[in-house]
Amino acid sequence: MSQEINAYVKSEFHNGITTIEFFHPRSNSLPARILEELAQAVHSAGNDIETKVIVLRSAGEKAFCAGASFEELTAIKNEQEGLNFFSGFAHVINALRTCPQLVIGRIHGKCVGGGVGLAAAVDYAIAVEGADIRLSELALGIGPFVVGPAVERKVGKSAFAQLSIDASMWRNGDWARRKGLFAELHPTVEGMDESIARLSYTLSHSSPRAMAELKKTLWEGTDHWDKLLIERAAISGRLVLSDFTRQAIEKFKTA
Repeated sequence: MSQEINAYVKSEFHNGITTIEFFHPRSNSLPARILEELAQAVHSAGNDIETKVIVLRSAGEKAFCAGASFEELTAIKNEQEGLNFFSGFAHVINALRTCPQLVIGRIHGKCVGGGVGLAAAVDYAIAVEGADIRLSELALGIGPFVVGPAVERKVGKSAFAQLSIDASMWRNGDWARRKGLFAELHPTVEGMDESIARLSYTLSHSSPRAMAELKKTLWEGTDHWDKLLIERAAISGRLVLSDFTRQAIEKFKTA
């Protein structure tokens, strides 16, 4: 319980830039409350006419995001609860997709599962070496169904299949950059942050209307995601109830 209390989502506005930061003591994992607050924060920034660009980041110096909270996954008792939980990822991805501002992602460490989905759902991900990625869902008996469309949109079907099928293998940041998930990969955190500051400053002084129109073209063909991602959430919500998934999660927790 104390860990959940320490978890947070916060937004800061400065000179046209809204920075949204999330944190959870367990490697920035994503329980339902954090997912809900993230979606709300993105919606709020999206509706703020003073916000010209959004920066999405997580706290700490280790993992960017460890994906779904294992504690909440094992607490799911029925399909409706499963749907509700995985819909949280759908709401965050759709919020990032539909907000009119361009979103820069600060990827400072490893991304697992839903964390890869967040990195894929931002418009421009800037990462540092060591930001390895892994879609571990199949190893848990679930599959990356909700984040899949966002990841596939960035890296293509072949690379998405590689990530999805070999669910235990880490891909390094250079692989992610070459496949298009990361727009930039820097050798140091300082270099990453300098690039984020440069780009966010430039975008904060660019035309909001032009950026909004550009974003529409970048996300063309995704209007059906409001329905699609909820349908995908229902698949994960059913699969998470299996004995296989329960046992796999316990193994991951003790590894």
